[in-house]
Amino acid sequence: MNSNIHKETSIVFLQLVVSGKIREAFERYIHHDFRHHNPYFRGDAESLMAAMEENAANSPNKTFVVKRAIADGNTVAVHSHIQQNPEDIGAAVIHIFRFEEERIVELWDVGQAIPEESPNEHGMF
Repeated sequence: MNSNIHKETSIVFLQLVVSGKIREAFERYIHHDFRHHNPYFRGDAESLMAAMEENAANSPNKTFVVKRAIADGNTVAVHSHIQQNPEDIGAAVIHIFRFEEERIVELWDVGQAIPEESPNEHGMF
């Protein structure tokens, strides 16, 4: 599979998760040996899926806008703007995916809250 397909898969996975279709996203795209590196949850698919489902229930109006996606072999990075609701200023989030056997086998995510005021005239994106 080429890098562009991995990039598309990563974005579709995130879109499904944000839209509340977490189980569908996991069934379609997650490898049976999946692991993740979010420090707030156990490193398995089930714990991350449960946390994503809880977040979807608590934030049903979440928005997700991809700002850029970069693919390199079996690794993809997606830089996005996520808002928990329309009034939320949001966060800049980077998800890094590693693929194996055409599925997501490993995931890292890092986020930074967007400050109300910043001296940087270029903004977060």
